[in-house]
Amino acid sequence: MTPRERVLASLNHQEPDRVPIDFSGHRSSGIAAIAYARLRKALGLPQRPIRVYDPIQQLAIVDEDVLERFHVDTIELGRGFALEDEHWVDWTLPDGTPCQMPRWAAPERVEGAWVLRSASGRVIGRMPDGALYFEQAYWPFLEADDFDRIPEAMAETIWCAVASPPGPLASGPEGDRVLADGARRLRQRTDRAIVGLFGGNLLEMGQFFYRIDNFLMLLAAEPRRAHAFLDRLVEIHLVNLERFLRLVGPYIDIVLFGDDLGMQKGPQMSRAMYQEFFKPRHARLFRRAKELANVKVMLHCCGGVRPLLPDLIEAGLDAINPVQISCTGMETRGLKADFGRQMTFWGGGCDTHVVLARGTPNEVRLHVHEQVALWKPGGGFVFQQVHNILADVPPDNVIAMFDAAYEAGAY
Repeated sequence: MTPRERVLASLNHQEPDRVPIDFSGHRSSGIAAIAYARLRKALGLPQRPIRVYDPIQQLAIVDEDVLERFHVDTIELGRGFALEDEHWVDWTLPDGTPCQMPRWAAPERVEGAWVLRSASGRVIGRMPDGALYFEQAYWPFLEADDFDRIPEAMAETIWCAVASPPGPLASGPEGDRVLADGARRLRQRTDRAIVGLFGGNLLEMGQFFYRIDNFLMLLAAEPRRAHAFLDRLVEIHLVNLERFLRLVGPYIDIVLFGDDLGMQKGPQMSRAMYQEFFKPRHARLFRRAKELANVKVMLHCCGGVRPLLPDLIEAGLDAINPVQISCTGMETRGLKADFGRQMTFWGGGCDTHVVLARGTPNEVRLHVHEQVALWKPGGGFVFQQVHNILADVPPDNVIAMFDAAYEAGAY
């Protein structure tokens, strides 16, 4: 099978020739740039510039030689853009490793920290000395909200304003052409399954604007106002979704939405609150995506969200990542038994909380073999570790993980 055929078969709950493998196909299956530099060295690969495509999380672009080495079946749409040196500027990672950042998202040095600014000049992200990633530093609706200003507020929010490729290349008078041409060229040069990152966050967008505590209180104490905010947000998302899929829909296989609904011990809200505020709006977005393009719909959703899975399935979700198996209710055997015929689990292949970070290579290998054996029957599984590989993960563990996924994946 080709990589694309392999991924689509599994998404259709058919058993392909082997379990598909994702590595850096989206912004939660990647690797910190510090760890990536060490991985390349451990693999004995030639030195080349380490490019950080996601400045907030400090994630590296994974090069073709590494994708080939680990039999990776996916690729992010963003890899079709910012291919020229002119789009990158030199920077240095917190451990002293040279790297390159997108020119439009280059950090600035301010009083013992690195900062990221919005186009207006406001500091919206901060990485103090000793930290390994940026944290949000400004919430536009913290003091007062204004629903007519939601687009402007997005431009002042780190998770919206600091874009990975194509970033601002896809805006302006030539933006439509650039986006469509880049997607078409990527489709022509790869047979991997292409993941188009859309976003469309609902709960998280409220938290980006109001701050987490304030938005949860808004949902509970002022439901009418929360509904009005979410209605306005969905209308904006739908307009953006129409443009995105009109331009790239023919060239991608999966469209990725995002909303972290869970915590370590369970969902951030009751199931009833999810059904009231978010399920109908997720359903509207997921349905529209499928009307606009021949795509599978995936949701990035961290945490213990088992109680919400029936509703997400009813809303039209095809796949969920990263499948945080260390959370309450997210045990592999139970998820596969109860939802494996209706939902593709894109993740849960290796625990990053303890095993990948602190285990030996042999412990990682045994763990991955066990996980893959539980997940793979009947398809409906794409291997990825639980979220990104962080900076302190030993390269030998990363190698053991992907080699084990390939070894265990044959049907």
